[in-house]
Amino acid sequence: MMMSNSWSGGHVTPVLCAAVSHGSEQLIATGAESGELTVWNHDGLPLSKLHVSSDDVTCVTFSPSVPTLLYASHGQTVSVLDGRNLKSAVTDVQDAGEDEINCLSVNKTGDTLAVADDSGAVRIVDLQLQKVTRTLQKHTNICSSVMFRPHRPQSLVSAGLDMQVILWNLPKVRPLWSFSLTDTLQDNAPPQTAGQMFNPPLAHCVSVTSCGNVFACAAEDGCVHLLRVSGDSRLWKRGVFKAHSQGASQAHFIGFLSHPYWLATGGNDGLVSLWDLSEDAVVANERTHKQHVRAHNKRHKAREKTTSLKQQTKEEEADGALSSSDTCGNIGPKLCLSHREKVNWICPAVLKGKPSVLVTDQSCSPTVYSIEKL
Repeated sequence: MMMSNSWSGGHVTPVLCAAVSHGSEQLIATGAESGELTVWNHDGLPLSKLHVSSDDVTCVTFSPSVPTLLYASHGQTVSVLDGRNLKSAVTDVQDAGEDEINCLSVNKTGDTLAVADDSGAVRIVDLQLQKVTRTLQKHTNICSSVMFRPHRPQSLVSAGLDMQVILWNLPKVRPLWSFSLTDTLQDNAPPQTAGQMFNPPLAHCVSVTSCGNVFACAAEDGCVHLLRVSGDSRLWKRGVFKAHSQGASQAHFIGFLSHPYWLATGGNDGLVSLWDLSEDAVVANERTHKQHVRAHNKRHKAREKTTSLKQQTKEEEADGALSSSDTCGNIGPKLCLSHREKVNWICPAVLKGKPSVLVTDQSCSPTVYSIEKL
């Protein structure tokens, strides 16, 4: 039986979101309805609580550069707090969102915040100036998720209920590219059982691997859509696999297991699943891509030393484009947890030295599952 632990005493309303800091003084934060915000220790004991607003706390995230600095969204506002002591907000960024905020992401250098909201916009906040410096407008419906790419502090990906995944590169306000999840389904439609209603792939959550080149998007069709980009950020490969019998609400890559291609998903079917994507057709070549490039360049230089690096890149992309779309039909979860409640948020974390997944739902108590057997 899978070990689980319920954390109580932190909230009296349903918990909507969670985040974990990455410093030596590791903290866990959760946000709930009616403005409740709580910071926990690894034993599941509340360290500090704050009623930050009358609006729901829709997203929490810690700064990668200052691990105790906590950001919490409520309504159209982002509160900046000291995670060690939630007496009050250090400052508030008013009107950070044009409409209700759904997701926050801080870049690796800790100087820029991306805010996704119900208007469909992604707003960029300069955290030193504490103000919005630009607005990225391409989504035609709610923008549900946004994430900066690791190692690329000026590059971010967003996803929304318009079924679009969009890659941006700051300071430009026009996207590098946008991709409709319906295109993947048309190429690789997963088998559906008789009588099953088709749900459009409304994009709920996007995650990026630690290498920054593979995206996973959880969608309302119950599928996880995979996208892989090339070294110059062009869309290179795509695929899809069925993850949940109802809408998939969460997808998060896990960076602390045996390799960076472990993925945790959660859905409206009450399941939390762990997937090993290292051998998947869309991402498998990522593990050996650098070796392939070095070998290719060595052979190529031996044949013709005058070939430019730009031409090499084009040839490599042409090779990859031969299988630009793949169905991941044989993928199955390595671990499937019956949470029994609709999943609001998933937060992978190392708690007390053990790999774990923290799950929030419509209850007021987060649940922690140990995944150390993976």
